[in-house]
Amino acid sequence: MNVSFYGHVRQYHNIQTEIDSNIHEVLESGQYVMGPALKRFEKEFAEYHGMKYACGVGNGTDALWLAFQALGIGPADECITTANTFFATAEAIWIAGATAVFVDSDPRTHCLDPSRIEAAITPRTKALVPVHLYGQCADMKAIRAIADRHQLFVIEDNAQGIGARGDGFHIGEWSDAVCTSFIIQKNLGCFGDGGAVVTNHENVDRVVRQLRNHGSAKRSCHSPGYNSRLDDLQAAVLSAKLKHIDDWNALRRKWAARYSACLHDAAALTLPYEAPGYYHVYHLYVVETKKPQHRDSLLGFLNENGIDAKCHYPIAIHQQEGYPWGKPARIPEPVANSERNAACCISLPMFPELTAEEVDYVIGKVLEWNQSAGVL
Repeated sequence: MNVSFYGHVRQYHNIQTEIDSNIHEVLESGQYVMGPALKRFEKEFAEYHGMKYACGVGNGTDALWLAFQALGIGPADECITTANTFFATAEAIWIAGATAVFVDSDPRTHCLDPSRIEAAITPRTKALVPVHLYGQCADMKAIRAIADRHQLFVIEDNAQGIGARGDGFHIGEWSDAVCTSFIIQKNLGCFGDGGAVVTNHENVDRVVRQLRNHGSAKRSCHSPGYNSRLDDLQAAVLSAKLKHIDDWNALRRKWAARYSACLHDAAALTLPYEAPGYYHVYHLYVVETKKPQHRDSLLGFLNENGIDAKCHYPIAIHQQEGYPWGKPARIPEPVANSERNAACCISLPMFPELTAEEVDYVIGKVLEWNQSAGVL
């Protein structure tokens, strides 16, 4: 049996009529950029978050650095984040001209560890940038409390956690801006690149809207800005999919529960952890080998048996070749948890359209490998 890592073609087939209808509406309208489909989706996406504003932009990386610019973050400033995330989180800080400060992650959730933040704060610190890694919320209540004590902004990197919730809070409730990505493999993915900035602050929304469109607040009137617009075709696809996101997340949780129940006794692995009271949406289902040298063995075994498992993210940002490439960066204390996560992580296939047979096949092969792991 072959088990793919992505299920977006199956997803398209399941709601093809809805997607095709929305695309056809845009094509017939003749308004493909900054048109009514984008406005409709922005309204829907803000309402989904229970927030006032959503601004569609070109991709998730742009969402981050445009939010940084809207909050006045630049070369004199530092932003605290984690090293075990996709490179774009730090890259956006550098694009804004700021210094990326890496602190360690929580060993169980792999999200930014609030207990490590205050030791890294300096007079130059301007913002905290937690990442809802793999689909689980960071501890936003604790992070917001630290930000308030030190008068810092909070920008959530929510590229992986649309629909996730914390214990008594929702994403966006404790931050100044939420930045997300809509690239196809996300829980809510379009048919290319896309992103959005969601906020309750009118000024943040206003500045991001101007910056994404060449600094323009009205036609033919410009100030320095950029070209980073979510086009109406992608917005139309996202509108169709947004109606299903909660059901799809529930299916991800179903498959995650099946993985966890059946792999519970796999002694060579550590399974994903869901914090009490939290709602993990499993953008990725990431297991960790207890010995770093076993990671490539398991990955190779699964791939050889037709299972398209992958690694997210096998090299921490500060361990990438050439780091920091002349960019401003700082690591105040060891980040051992982040480094271990990078060295041991494997993502098993995870998407709503998986079948029970596929999940059970993956489980069987992981258990087969686990039996031999002790003698590798």
